Amino acid sequence: MKTISWKTTALMLVLPLAGLSAACAEDAPAADTGSTMETDQQKASYAIGLNMGQNMRQQGAEFELDLLFQGLKDGYEGADARLTPEEAQQVLQTFQQQMMAKQQQKYQEDLAANQAAAEAFFAQNREKEGVQETESGLQYEVLEAGTGDSPTAEDTVTVHYRGTLLDGTQFDSSYDRGEPTTFPLGRVIPAWTEGLQLMKEGAKYKLYVPPALGYGERGAPPKIGPNAGLLFEVELIDVVGEEAEGEAEGEAESVEPDESPEG
Repeated sequence: MKTISWKTTALMLVLPLAGLSAACAEDAPAADTGSTMETDQQKASYAIGLNMGQNMRQQGAEFELDLLFQGLKDGYEGADARLTPEEAQQVLQTFQQQMMAKQQQKYQEDLAANQAAAEAFFAQNREKEGVQETESGLQYEVLEAGTGDSPTAEDTVTVHYRGTLLDGTQFDSSYDRGEPTTFPLGRVIPAWTEGLQLMKEGAKYKLYVPPALGYGERGAPPKIGPNAGLLFEVELIDVVGEEAEGEAEGEAESVEPDESPEG
């Protein structure tokens, strides 16, 4: 078994710090720290602490905050540590194993719950008036028919879209970003590759995406869980054609199968 440095384990908690991302800041409103933050150093200090706390909460980790702060203070000031390096490494290895087991248990629970919810939803939804279903299990509803060209799997398309979970929680929207998205149709989740070929330019469809045609058992953390069913409202604006594929790579991050949706 590979030995993991206690420093590496600690960094696993701190360094989704990595971007000091605005995404983390979305989860909690700004609060009064009780002290002014006028300099870049003061703001950076708070931002690092904020990201550490939000990351630990997201992982479901439980800490004695007084001791966490004391350890941070001792390490920063070079004070005598209350644990030897060997003790610290052993404790953190045990902690990491416990966290991995906890996360795996939650993953399995979410996997089963989401699959059951998706099966129930799609069984009921296929009986809804106006909903059609393909051989793959993709369900769709025509909101506006459109009159232009239909794309092939080799084409690049420009679309506006909004994506939600089955409970209505929005995880991505080109409308909110204020501009449509362009991407090669062969590089997105299967439901999009199939569903957009059913559409004509100017059409607007609602795509009901079963887990196997979306992000599957892997999901797209943190917003899309394993085996999550998805809903997309998609407006096909333009079939750009095969020649634009190289220019469009990377522009459809929210629907790439290897990328997580933006929020």
